[in-house]
Amino acid sequence: MMDEQRYWNPVLETLSRERLRALQFRKFKRIFRWAYDHSRFHRALYDEAGIAPDNIRSFDDIRHVPQVEKSMMRDVQRKDPFPYGDALCVPLEEVTEFRQTSGTTGQPIYQPDTWTDWEWWAESWAYILWAQGYRPKDRVFIPFGYNVFVAFWAGHYGAEKIGCEVVPGGVLDTKARILKIQELKATAMMATPTYVLGMADTARNKMNLDPSALTINKITCAGEPGASIPTTKKRMEAAWGAKVYDHSGATEIGAWSYECQAQPGGMHVNEAFFLVEIADIDTGKIIEAPGKRGKMIVTALDREAQPCIRFDSKDIIEWDREQCPCGRTFRLIKGGVVGRADDITKVKGVLLAPSAIEEVVRGIAGLGDEYEVVVDKRGDIDHITLKVELMPDRQDMRQSIEGQLKDQLRLKTNLGYDLEFHDYETLPRYDVKARRFKDLRKAH
Repeated sequence: MMDEQRYWNPVLETLSRERLRALQFRKFKRIFRWAYDHSRFHRALYDEAGIAPDNIRSFDDIRHVPQVEKSMMRDVQRKDPFPYGDALCVPLEEVTEFRQTSGTTGQPIYQPDTWTDWEWWAESWAYILWAQGYRPKDRVFIPFGYNVFVAFWAGHYGAEKIGCEVVPGGVLDTKARILKIQELKATAMMATPTYVLGMADTARNKMNLDPSALTINKITCAGEPGASIPTTKKRMEAAWGAKVYDHSGATEIGAWSYECQAQPGGMHVNEAFFLVEIADIDTGKIIEAPGKRGKMIVTALDREAQPCIRFDSKDIIEWDREQCPCGRTFRLIKGGVVGRADDITKVKGVLLAPSAIEEVVRGIAGLGDEYEVVVDKRGDIDHITLKVELMPDRQDMRQSIEGQLKDQLRLKTNLGYDLEFHDYETLPRYDVKARRFKDLRKAH
């Protein structure tokens, strides 16, 4: 019988800050030396900056290590050893897993992993799932089109690792996935917030099924900020009658953070596996104290085939002031990942985060789950259009809903919008990462 304490690991998850920091420092020195000795890309980067492994003598020295951006990884790939190029740290024959980024921000990045790296991925996910209440008795349905994008691949392996029964729903369409959940009485599911809401909509309106009457009792989300946005989380939980948990990860980084069962309004950073720093967007200075947002600079402390060292993820986060009541000492990021530096943009001189618009739209009864934001210029003036869907049974409430939208958008974003009401199911639908925010000024 599996040890019920296997993934509640007090040795790591309840370490004092001093011991945890010492562990991170020891691991950072090891992965830094590994990359310096085995990666032509990292060696050249560090030599140019005048920093070598022996220069890392204290935690503060880590901040002098050059950051890596996605564009730099694109430049070194598609060369010998093909297709990974100069960042590969192991012989090509030791690579057992290929994944690539989704390509939503440009040319995809290829990510090689050894089998040891892949076991590390699964271990990371096992911590996530255990913290969210997954146990060997669970039957986990994964409605994910398995392909070269990592998405829930590692979630699948992590669920197996803690003893869950996993049902892969890869090639099924949405209706077939819902029927398979019903047939097998699946208890848990992993998907993007967009798809979780989309499945519920399909069940209700195309199959005459109430998703909350099915057996799903917990859902793990990834890929979008939605599960940490209170109004979106509330919609998902109401639709499915299940607890919804957030998690954040990336192909080139790993599964670095997760929400636990205590749901403290933020996500834990898995600090035994990752070193997360928060940098001021304008100055680059590292933010130590809670209360100020910045972009995440992250190091995967144990990944060897293609190391991730001080990677500028562009994710916008901030440290929480509170410690989680679950007992874990891993720090919390307040409200999860609130957006990306690429997406947070100035409109009419005001910083706008797309997640703030989502919070408003998903919080108003009578609106569908889909929406679209278009930012453009009319002459020299920024202009924002918000497209929403009005539910068929709320047509007579349009004027009231429009008033609520305008008031809440002004309150939450300090901006005015042109509102477009569209018929239900006429805006684009997405299965994986949604592309609801379109800044057309960049094309001008």
